[in-house]
Amino acid sequence: MHTLQIGKYTLGSRLIVGSGKYSDFETTKAATLASGSQLITVAVRRLNITNPNEPNLRDTFAGTNVKFLPNSAGCTTAEEAITLFRLTREATGIDLIKLEVIGDTKKTLYPDVLETIKACEVLARDGFTIMAYTSDDPIMARRLEDAGAHAIMPLAAPIGSGLGVQNRYNIVFVREAVKVPIIVDAGIGCASDAALAMELGADGILTNTAIAQAKNPMMMAEAMKNAVIAGRLSYLAGRIPKRPYATASSPIDGMIQF
Repeated sequence: MHTLQIGKYTLGSRLIVGSGKYSDFETTKAATLASGSQLITVAVRRLNITNPNEPNLRDTFAGTNVKFLPNSAGCTTAEEAITLFRLTREATGIDLIKLEVIGDTKKTLYPDVLETIKACEVLARDGFTIMAYTSDDPIMARRLEDAGAHAIMPLAAPIGSGLGVQNRYNIVFVREAVKVPIIVDAGIGCASDAALAMELGADGILTNTAIAQAKNPMMMAEAMKNAVIAGRLSYLAGRIPKRPYATASSPIDGMIQF
């Protein structure tokens, strides 16, 4: 129930966390462990995971069950992302990736989905297990699945905004459009945002800023862990339909008349 299957990889948690915006690597580790996540995204252009002569995130997480998820943050073309992931796999052996190609680098950080699809087609042929960051458009989600993505990652709201799910219907539409897991990514601000996304049918949540920049990152990480579990259980349980008027909890048939 709580495991998440992405391609050939099985994860023990449906919560994925990020590694950016923390004050130091030790806080990153403490919050990640508190979240229960087994997968942490790493912007390989910005964080050191290979140079042993400098503070190294891989050394920080040595001995844990947390896997690294390299992402292509900062890439604006398919070619950049393809080259980055090929080099990263050569250096680390990691083939589970988060593909993101950004179209607007100055304001919204919205993805360039056409470039993402182009990169996905090539990387899938190269044998990568691809989690593709995209808009909340069900048509583009299906195109990414057809291009070889093993998970679709529709945004809830702009990256780092903390606005939560802005279009509930589109998350549902994306869920209905594809067979692979969908991981709601970007814009999650608090635990209730994560629970809502899971109740809408998401298979998992990726959040970074909401934990890293909380006043107490470890406490927020634990809240996110519990919210994802609660939201998943609520979705599987099946909520009652909404009605415009009250419905009595106890039936009136057979009541004693006075």
